[in-house]
Amino acid sequence: MVERDSLPTEVILTNPRQCLGKLLLDWTPQPGNYLDFEGKTYAVLERRHRYQLKSGRYHLYNVAIYVQKAQRPSEKSLVQGRWVIGDATCDYNAHSEIIRCAVNPEGPCESCRSYENQGIGDR
Repeated sequence: MVERDSLPTEVILTNPRQCLGKLLLDWTPQPGNYLDFEGKTYAVLERRHRYQLKSGRYHLYNVAIYVQKAQRPSEKSLVQGRWVIGDATCDYNAHSEIIRCAVNPEGPCESCRSYENQGIGDR
């Protein structure tokens, strides 16, 4: 029996595409979140809901999350109520939970020679 607050979730690796397994989560995984599963860390890229027709109505049956292997970022910035990777004051920062920037995607921002903050278009 599934606990009321638990969400049946299928974890799918994006490349190469394969199902890593299933688990029950008591939180809703969003793209950009990190998930520790079987001793490895994954970044959630996409979430899909799956419904089942029961008694003439559709009910949420389970959720599939598509992930890629990742390391939790050591640098994060809070931008408009959400965490993004890297130093958000840099003009090159992507303001994303998944990618830091095009110039230095692996980081760190601290020692990046391309760091630039002209203050134009601050988000």
